[in-house]
Amino acid sequence: MLSLKVGRQVLGACKLVNTPLLRCFLHTSKPTSTFAKDLFLGRCNKAKVFPFPDPLNEEQRETLTMLVEPVEKYFQEKVDSADIDKKAKIPEDVMGGLRDLGLFGLLIPEKYGGLGLLNTNYARVTEAFSDASIAVTLMAHQSIGLKGILLCGTEAQKQKYLPRLASGEHIAAFCLTEPSSGSDAASIQTRATLSDDGKHFLLNGSKIWISNGGWADVMTVFARTHITDAKGEQQDKITAFIVEREFGGVTSGKPEDKLGIRGSNTCELHFDNTPIPVENVLGDVGGGFKVAMNILNSGRFGIGAGAGGGLRRLIDAAAEHATSRKQFNRTLSEFGQIQEKFARMALKQYTIESMSYLTTGLLDCGEEDASVEAAMCKVYGSEGLWVGVNEALQILGGLGYMKDYPYERVMRDSRILMIFEGTNEILRMYIALTGMQHAGKQLQEMVKYIKNPFSNVEFMTEFLTKRALYALGLKENLQGIASVAHPQLAESVKRLEENIADFGRISEKLLSKFGKKIIEEQLLLKRMADVSINLYGMTAVISRATRSINQELPSAHHEALLVDTICKEKYHANNALFKEVKSGSTKNGDEELKKIAEEIFSKGGCVAPHTLNV
Repeated sequence: MLSLKVGRQVLGACKLVNTPLLRCFLHTSKPTSTFAKDLFLGRCNKAKVFPFPDPLNEEQRETLTMLVEPVEKYFQEKVDSADIDKKAKIPEDVMGGLRDLGLFGLLIPEKYGGLGLLNTNYARVTEAFSDASIAVTLMAHQSIGLKGILLCGTEAQKQKYLPRLASGEHIAAFCLTEPSSGSDAASIQTRATLSDDGKHFLLNGSKIWISNGGWADVMTVFARTHITDAKGEQQDKITAFIVEREFGGVTSGKPEDKLGIRGSNTCELHFDNTPIPVENVLGDVGGGFKVAMNILNSGRFGIGAGAGGGLRRLIDAAAEHATSRKQFNRTLSEFGQIQEKFARMALKQYTIESMSYLTTGLLDCGEEDASVEAAMCKVYGSEGLWVGVNEALQILGGLGYMKDYPYERVMRDSRILMIFEGTNEILRMYIALTGMQHAGKQLQEMVKYIKNPFSNVEFMTEFLTKRALYALGLKENLQGIASVAHPQLAESVKRLEENIADFGRISEKLLSKFGKKIIEEQLLLKRMADVSINLYGMTAVISRATRSINQELPSAHHEALLVDTICKEKYHANNALFKEVKSGSTKNGDEELKKIAEEIFSKGGCVAPHTLNV
């Protein structure tokens, strides 16, 4: 039974937003109940994810087909990725072709000159961006560069800026990161000061590593501003601005020489008394944090979708090599270790794709907040692609290491995805703490009902029934997923339901044990994030395969095999993580790892002497 002690502890856990490490992410978390957040309560809100969302009507589906095919053809025939990588530049005629295809206005509504695609359509088109430098250029332009105008702009701002951004006549950039401010966005120092006449702000400061920075005509820039609150007190808060290069006082540094995505433009931007009209404030004065996090949280699914598309191309290319290359009078595809590599790449690709399109479907079907789901797509997708690239290169052997083949370039290009739009380390903390915060708030409500059980008899009946089923070991009866999933996937459903029930109980115990101090238990939180990502992946593939089986698609049997393997492996991985969480840091090896790291830092490097120096 949930104790009153838990209620007191979770009250502290609900105040996680006040901690410096993650306040920039959790500051704007909506008090909504979403699928991913509910997992931390041991709850599967199956109505949100079954059936697998399909938001496209016939007209939208036809539009997608008419767009994807020419985009794929354009990249195959007109884009020389090796040359772009070598010269670190996208040719102007290629940029012109991208404009002609309408690729700078995919998300901009038709009334402003764009294509007005749904998130699902946008994700599918981004899969076709087979050159990483171009993908970064286009996505930095619209996923984050102009996204603030779409989400928070006034009608006047939209009418002024979106048409030329949609055509590609103007390019957009997102300017948040500074020399002293990376993941900790709250520490930015760029400042905007209101003029004496109150008609404009003067912007001063620098931004670094800005994608499209040297090309951008329109920038979403975040700066500190002085504001007066309702009590008449002065506060220092962040405000978002729409800045035009033509305002003056904007200079670009030289393009950065990067490991990968070399053709994209990345540079430092300097603002020297840049005048910004007050009507170019984006959102509210002092509300820039909310704008920044809404932009970032809304677009991360694109990285997942792009990673899924990239991994699909890698599998196709490597399979062609493996079925034709012979060693020891056998094709590579006949060797067990090579077969394992392809199977594991396929499992990751199917999971990444399923998670990405479940997330876009949720958004397109009206889900207001899918920020945790989008973060899961970004983490799992970026890491899955990285593993897949490594395996594909290994399959090619020495050939894969040569610049005549694309694998070494794809490896260099894909590495940035684990850093872009929030490092995977920060996003794991975001996923875990957002979920724990949500669980804490819900558990507080349970405590109220326990104190007065007759205040909500229906709630208490459901609560006590679930507790009884859990105590009896009937975890698979807690969720009811079997009622909406295809019977052919029954074993996978059983594993998922059991994992979700256990996950909820462990979340509750961690909240009870640590309260708001849970934020310091980062290795435990990492495990909780990984379990939640696995649970979302399991749910996505079961829902997707259910649709395929019901529609009798030719791939249904293969998808069922993928789902069975995915859920079996993730079930065992989750149970191993549960065991490590429950055993505590003194038994699971966390304390030893921390001590080793502390000694390295205190000594300034490796502590153990070189063997030959003993």
